[in-house]
This record gives sequence, structure tokens and C-alpha cells, in this order.
Amino acid sequence: MADMLPEHPDFLWRNPEPKKTYDVVIVGGGGHGLATAYYLAKNHGITNVAILERGWLAGGNMARNTTIIRSNYLWDESAAIYEKSLKLWEQLPAELDYDFLFSQRGVLNLAHTLGDVRESVRRVRANQLNGVDAEWLDPQQVKEVCPIVNISDDIRYPIMGATYQPRAGIAKHDHVAWAFARQADAMGVDIIQNCEVTDIVVEGGRVTGVETKYGRIGTGKVALAVAGHSSVLAAMAGVRLPIQSHPLQALVSELFEPVHPTVVMSNHVHVYVSQAHKGELVMGAGIDPFNGYGQRGSFHVIEEQMAAAVELFPIFARAHLIRTWGGIVDVTLDASPVVSKTDVGGLYVNCGWGTGGFKGTPGSGFTYAHTIAHDEPHELNRAFALERFESGHLIDEHGAAAVAH
Repeated sequence: MADMLPEHPDFLWRNPEPKKTYDVVIVGGGGHGLATAYYLAKNHGITNVAILERGWLAGGNMARNTTIIRSNYLWDESAAIYEKSLKLWEQLPAELDYDFLFSQRGVLNLAHTLGDVRESVRRVRANQLNGVDAEWLDPQQVKEVCPIVNISDDIRYPIMGATYQPRAGIAKHDHVAWAFARQADAMGVDIIQNCEVTDIVVEGGRVTGVETKYGRIGTGKVALAVAGHSSVLAAMAGVRLPIQSHPLQALVSELFEPVHPTVVMSNHVHVYVSQAHKGELVMGAGIDPFNGYGQRGSFHVIEEQMAAAVELFPIFARAHLIRTWGGIVDVTLDASPVVSKTDVGGLYVNCGWGTGGFKGTPGSGFTYAHTIAHDEPHELNRAFALERFESGHLIDEHGAAAVAH
């Protein structure tokens, strides 16, 4: 160990032998990469796996997400993979032996127009047909679930009702990452920080390794799980992905006693709010419309969302801002993820989750691990293959499932 430190001072957990060959190299040490490694080991017995992280463990979007977990999506394919994910969330605290503060406090999606109401009721009915817990609440019932919300008629965004998923909720994102990491490590997975991938080596149409700033690592399978930079990594192997990267902004307030008992999302103005376990209000907006890799977005976007939030929650007018941040999200043409093989042998991509990545963490890892292990998709991610952009079998969640957080 001491001999390795000068060459690579930032290895986490154990140090692999130099130039070691792995069965699978996962690029990206966030939630999806860690979950994938865990399920590769647990479900498929594949432990000769390396996770390569350019920065530090779970320091990317995993540290900058909404913490919201739900499965009330409209389309059958979306509902299936997110409901699988939610069921995994419900068992993971015990399975991973780690309290990551999973709290099923419910999620309200507000409706402010007749169009919102029609789409929301349609989604509730579709959820119920798919076995997803979902209810339609009138304004007074919304007030009963969340007493601090303003249901007056004389505001810009009057509340005409809301969908409600009681099993939805939040979890503490960094704890989730460490829960997966410690179990993956215990099963023999190597987790390597500060190890940027500079190229993907392709020979004869197949992956044979990755180049890093510390040298080449041999492997027959490379799995990308790098939210915000998927297209950059895939291009190293000659694969073009149908995604765009956008900033996504959020903020937290000072600490308060419990005042906000659930999660509230406004479909119309793309604002959401929950109260974290320590007491801060977590608030955010939809994605900035421009493409970019900056971790801060346009001020007017977050300003308009917060103005709407203060109307919906007048009590927040006195809350003080502590910090703001921005993540980078990959968005596909149909606002649904890609969990898929590619035309390059041994190269797999997991991207395009938009703002839905955190809630999909365990379901993503579960299905991605199956795809990597068998070189064939799991039934739950079969519809999320790259081929849909050629066949036209899109899963268009734009607007269909309200805000995509």
C-alpha cells in the first residue's frame, strides 16, 4: 500500500494491482455506478469489477439531486421501472444494513389549470391500472395533507387539486451512495477515486480497455454511468448518443422545526419543495433551457420558481437562503432514460435520466447489471434501448408525468 501511494494518492478502499484486467469497468462513482456494481456482485456473482471516478465518490449529480423518490409516471414502461425501483428502495435499508433516512412521506403533484387536472386524473388512473399507489385529491384534501399550502382562489397559480402517491418520499443521497459502496467493497469491488478516463480502447469493434491518467486498465466490458457527461465518454468509442446536457438548479434554506410534512411539486411552474431531515427546506426548479456543463444556471430561472413557491407557501417568505447549486442532467429526446447495449461490443450506456436519476437509482442498477452480465436487457429496461430512437417507439414523459423530479 505504501509503495502505491505516491503514484496514486487518492485510491479509495483497496488498491488494485497496476494494469490489472477487470471483467467489468464502470465509469462513474455516483449512485447508478455504485448500485450497478452492487447488483453485479449480489445478483450475478461478478465481483472482478472496478468503479472509476474522476472526482470523489458520489461527488457529481448524486450530491446535487432533489432527493425525491416516486413512481407515479404515466407510461407503462416508465411506471414499471420506477415502481421496481421504489420497491427496491423499500427493502434496501435492511438489505444494505445502512440507515440512509428513507422517508415515505408522500408526494403531491399540484394541478393549476383544467389541462393539468385532466392530465393528472389520467395519470392517476394509469397508475392504478399499473398497480402504483395513486390518488386524486381535491383542494381541501390537499390542505389536509399539507396544511401550509395556500389553496386560495386569488393567486396566480390556484390549486385545483393534486395527485398523491403515499409511498413516495425522500432519502439522504450521500448516505445512499455510501450504503451501496460499502457493500460493493465488501464483496470485492474496487472503487477508485481521482481516476479520470481519458479514452475507451476499441479493437475489432469491441472494447478492450480504458485509458486513464494513471495508465491503461484492461477489460472486456465498459459500463458508462456518468450523468451529465455521457455523450463525451461515449464519443470516445465512436458512439453518438441522442442526449443533451442542461443545468438544473436548487437551493436550501436555514434549518427549521418540522413545518412541511410531505413533498410538493407544482406541475405548472416546475417548482418543488420538501423538508430535509435536519430541517432545511430543499427547493428547486426545472432544467435551464440552454445546453451547458456549468454547475450554476441562470438567475432568472430560479428566481421565478421561488416567486411561485412563496405564493404557494406564504410561510416561506421569511425563510433565509443558505446555499444554491446546479447539477448537470442528461436529457433524451423523449425525456426517458437509456439503459442499453451499444453497437460497440462490450460497451453499455446508462444515461438520459434527466431529473429522474436519483429515484431510479436502485432500479437502474438492478436492470443495468442484468444487461451487462447477460449482454441482453432485463425485461424492465428493454424498452429503454437506443434502438427506440430509430424505430420511433419513444416513451415520451415530457409533461405526461408532471415535473420530472
